Amino acid sequence: MARRLDEKNLTQERAFGTVKTSRARGRLVHSARRTCTFIACVGLATVACADSSNRSPDVAVTAAAAAPDSQKPAQAPSPTTSAPSPPFDGARAWAHLERQVQFGPRPSGSPALTATRQYIVEQLKALGIAVREQTFVGKTPAGDIAMANVIATIPGRRPARLAIASHFDTKRSTAFRFVGANDGASSTATLLELARTLKDSQPEFTLELLFLDGEEAVNWDWAGTDNTYGSRHYVAAGQADGSLKTLQALILLDMIGDSDLRIRRESMSTPWLVDVVWSAARRVGHGQTFSSELTTVDDDHVPFLRAGVPAVDIIDLDNATWHTAQDDLAHVSRQSLQIVGDVVLAALPEIQQRLASQPR
Repeated sequence: MARRLDEKNLTQERAFGTVKTSRARGRLVHSARRTCTFIACVGLATVACADSSNRSPDVAVTAAAAAPDSQKPAQAPSPTTSAPSPPFDGARAWAHLERQVQFGPRPSGSPALTATRQYIVEQLKALGIAVREQTFVGKTPAGDIAMANVIATIPGRRPARLAIASHFDTKRSTAFRFVGANDGASSTATLLELARTLKDSQPEFTLELLFLDGEEAVNWDWAGTDNTYGSRHYVAAGQADGSLKTLQALILLDMIGDSDLRIRRESMSTPWLVDVVWSAARRVGHGQTFSSELTTVDDDHVPFLRAGVPAVDIIDLDNATWHTAQDDLAHVSRQSLQIVGDVVLAALPEIQQRLASQPR
């Protein structure tokens, strides 16, 4: 999945909603680990940095992404007219996670990923949710690979869309058996359970649930265009047929099942979306899990950002099992799925209110 970017190799351009990233080589660069707190005072930014714990990630700091929504206590959003949703059920999400792991390694183009995709489609259809497959051919270093995104739609009062996404493929490995319980299965399982909770919610904006193929690099190292095949195809197709204009925002879930979950503010993500999600986390009692520390990750949200779509990446990449044989059921937690599901549900009303009040 995703790679972490360090301060020296990150170039960000936020003009007109565009973000570009670059890096010399390799998939992960380690640098001095710091936690940076940004304090805004009368328009001037004062930066105080202190050594952090060994779990702190490499960071590329931007004041906009770093600054919390405010130093005031979090306030709940005003009521919406959406129908109340049933609570998120971590046990149901866990069952989806276990089923994916049972399919084994699931790299793009594999029979196991085809079976996983069929499982996703069947689950969505059983819920009565409209679903379609977006097929395409990934041009990879290993040659052409048939891929397919799964797109589910929950109609809202407006045709304009709010997307929640996860990749469902796993890292290709010949050195060990990689089943991606966290990296691929956890976020996909959470998204399937969110589908159940949201299917009758009558949202203000049409909800689009995106299950993205081909996030992982085919080669071991994440480099160039050998990654994010599904998200890049979705964005390009939307630009070509004009449908991307009605996509208002994206919430990306990735690697959210770690048994020691700690989610940092991803610095390339759209600041107001980060603020809303982190405020919701504090409101429902998960402020310790959603840390104010920063990380910078190249992930499926970047093609959307480059196309001008506001996006937030909810991810815990500071994980010892990342791309190892230990990314298995023993190292993920049902409670972590519950936490993220609860936070996303709590954030959705305010996100929709913000979108309704300031149309793009």
